[in-house]
Amino acid sequence: MKKNRNLEDYPFHIKMETRWRDLDAFGHVNNAVFATYIENARATLFEKWNLPYAGEGQSLILASMTIDYLKQLKHPTKFIIGQRISRIGNTSFDVESSMFTEEDKLSAIAKSKIVVVCFDFDKQKPIPVFKQVIEDSKL
Repeated sequence: MKKNRNLEDYPFHIKMETRWRDLDAFGHVNNAVFATYIENARATLFEKWNLPYAGEGQSLILASMTIDYLKQLKHPTKFIIGQRISRIGNTSFDVESSMFTEEDKLSAIAKSKIVVVCFDFDKQKPIPVFKQVIEDSKL
C-alpha cells in the first residue's frame, strides 16, 4: 500500500459514523470495530457489482485482511472510507481502503488491504475475476 494517499486517490467512497457501542475502555473506537467498518464498505461493492452475498452461486469471498492503525478514532466522529482496486489476479483481487474524517481528507486514520477471491459457492472453487471488478480497477 502506498503510504500517503488522500481521499481523492480512492474512486469509491462510503460515509459512516461511529457509534457509542464501538468504544472500548480507553474511550476510543476498539480496533476490532475497524474491521466491521471496512466490511460494511466492502458490502457496497457487492451491491455496485450486483453480486449476491448469500453464500451460494458465484460471488466473492474474503481471503485476507490487514489493517494499519494510524490514529485513534473518537466518538462521535463522521468518517469516510475510500476504496480502490489495487491489484487484479486470475481469480483474486485486492481492495485498498483508507478511513478519513470529514474534517481531514488528507491524513488517514487507518488503512487496510483485503484480498478477495471470486468464488463459485456451489462448486466450492475459485473462478476468474468478474468483468465488473476488472472495469472498476481501471478507475
